Amino acid sequence: MFGDLMGMMGKIKETQQKIEETKKRLDSVLIDEKSSDGLLKTTITANRTLRSIEIDEQLLADKEQLEDYLVLVLNKAIERASQVHESELGVVAKEGMPSIPGMDLFK
Repeated sequence: MFGDLMGMMGKIKETQQKIEETKKRLDSVLIDEKSSDGLLKTTITANRTLRSIEIDEQLLADKEQLEDYLVLVLNKAIERASQVHESELGVVAKEGMPSIPGMDLFK
């Protein structure tokens, strides 16, 4: 019984380490998003860290329009990054979870 428990604890620790490695790797996965007319472009990581924003000169003349563009494009980029982030971490967690009788959480 204690051997099983120790094995399970080892598996959990290994999974935690793989999750941390995946989070580090996701810092290098870049998500590019742009407005439909291409006037605003953003790049964020799969960990949802903003890397760059490119604003066309046209948008600088209208503060309200620029703000609207920023909200729309950044929200789309964050949504895509969140999907990648959750998908990648979900795979690692599912693969690493020990099998506990009666606890089929990830099936």
